[in-house]
Amino acid sequence: MHKSSWQSRRHRRRGHRHNACFRQHGANERNDAGAQQSPQGSSDGHGEAPSTSSKAGSSSVPDLPGYYFDPEKKRYFRLLPGHNNCNPLTKESIQQKEMERKRLKLLEEEKQQGKKIARLGFNTSSLLQKSKLGFVNATSYCRLAHELRVSCMQRKKVHIQSSDPSALASDQFNLIMADTNSDLLFTVNNVKVGGSKYGIISLHGLKTPTFRVHMHENLYFTNRKVNAMCWASLNHLDSHVLLCLMGIAETPGCATLLPTSLFANNHAAGDRPGMLCSFRIPGAWSCAWSLNIQANNCFSTGLSRRVLVTSVVTGHRQSFGTSSDVLTQQFALTAPLLFNGCRSGEIFAIDLRCQNQGKGWKATRLFHDSAVTSVRILQEEQCLMASDMAGTIKLWDLRTTKCIRQYEGHVNEYAHLPLHVHEEERIVVAVGQDCYTRIWSLHDGQLLRTIPSPYPTSKADIPSVAFSSRLGGAQGAPGLLMAVRQDLYCFSYS
Repeated sequence: MHKSSWQSRRHRRRGHRHNACFRQHGANERNDAGAQQSPQGSSDGHGEAPSTSSKAGSSSVPDLPGYYFDPEKKRYFRLLPGHNNCNPLTKESIQQKEMERKRLKLLEEEKQQGKKIARLGFNTSSLLQKSKLGFVNATSYCRLAHELRVSCMQRKKVHIQSSDPSALASDQFNLIMADTNSDLLFTVNNVKVGGSKYGIISLHGLKTPTFRVHMHENLYFTNRKVNAMCWASLNHLDSHVLLCLMGIAETPGCATLLPTSLFANNHAAGDRPGMLCSFRIPGAWSCAWSLNIQANNCFSTGLSRRVLVTSVVTGHRQSFGTSSDVLTQQFALTAPLLFNGCRSGEIFAIDLRCQNQGKGWKATRLFHDSAVTSVRILQEEQCLMASDMAGTIKLWDLRTTKCIRQYEGHVNEYAHLPLHVHEEERIVVAVGQDCYTRIWSLHDGQLLRTIPSPYPTSKADIPSVAFSSRLGGAQGAPGLLMAVRQDLYCFSYS
């Protein structure tokens, strides 16, 4: 009697749990069916991309693993691990749609902007008034005026003229680099059939309202990837371009000095042809040209666990062993030092006066938590700025070896992205892996401007930029050049 009663109660409890599981399973199936029967709802994605319910904008909605809550439609949608035949909804697609929504919103704001302000309480009229009242000194006034002009830069498409217009329509910009005087722009373009070709754009015609420039293409073509490049001053200032080419198959990697005189109609009258030479260097990640008198006509290449300093004239090499890949380099101008940033996060300086590889050649050592992708020495050579693959940008005091400032907002996960520092305008420029170009105040790290890419965010379409205080030469105005896909844009102060 007692046994049968106990068994009946046990069966009732089992049945109750089974019914509860069945009801929960049915609710999940209805949610899945609703997501599949509502393609419009699963593809809009106008709200925030919520991986949790709090990000969805409603703290009262519980968080269900594998689902996200749409605050506009007020319902759950399932995050699918792969693809199916009816509008797949994955975490990646939600993030991509949200990024595109934000990009389009920023582009619309760029079109409709009036006089934006870089800092709270500092617009054009208030800055003039505070200057007249003596609240802002001359140095601060110039710096804040530059910041206001940066925040109001307007995007204009640059019309490129070339002897081969069909190539301009198909070849995509990969890298751009302005010379010292900012009247030439060296370009590396990805060719549709594969490989890369080089060009030089004359910026003398970069003026309002036409914004027309002319591209002088090079006859040379390479099927190898360009890992790094910099201007080289052999015959005269910026007479050559130093390129690090990646090796393929049985062809080893090399560092090539490409004279700008090879580009048709580019060199000045009477300029003798430059020297075209190549140095066999396996697997170079970075390069730098020396303007230091103690390492005259020398360049450096950062390799896997090694740094090579090579004399172009004599071919003599100095080798320095490292514990990690050297991803970025820059020579100091007055001090006999070569600064290097490594994949391990270490930044160290090589004393060029050391002829051996003893313990004394590392002059300075700094450390980041991630791989260092760019180092820039400031003019007085008392500070160094570095960025890494975690998106961290730091300003280091080389005298105390301490970080004195950080610049927030940069986005990077694994890409080898450059950092641009312009002390004359007191700004820092960097393009993130999210394809946004950000401009900070060098003085205090304030984020002044975030510029969206004119194209949807893609890892293959990260813009390449060049900023100058004199675009187009000595008479030019400050501005930013942005190259993405087949297009070149100018953000000028005027």
